[in-house]
Amino acid sequence: MHAEKFSVMEVAELRSELLQSGMDARDAADLMQTFLAGRGYGVSLEAARAAAFAVEGSGCSLEVMQRELNRIAMVQ
Repeated sequence: MHAEKFSVMEVAELRSELLQSGMDARDAADLMQTFLAGRGYGVSLEAARAAAFAVEGSGCSLEVMQRELNRIAMVQ
């Protein structure tokens, strides 16, 4: 088992922001990139978009969002 890069609180705040804004997957991908960059991680646009679609497809599940963020975050 690996350690999570982001706390449940951080991911929940991002999820709340996504849900309140009613963003589409492209906008969500941009927000996810900003979230990761603010924490010192890089991410490709393609990976962020794939993650955003996975999160959107899950109904914005907190668990899926955490898994996807951990999957796409690249140490810079």
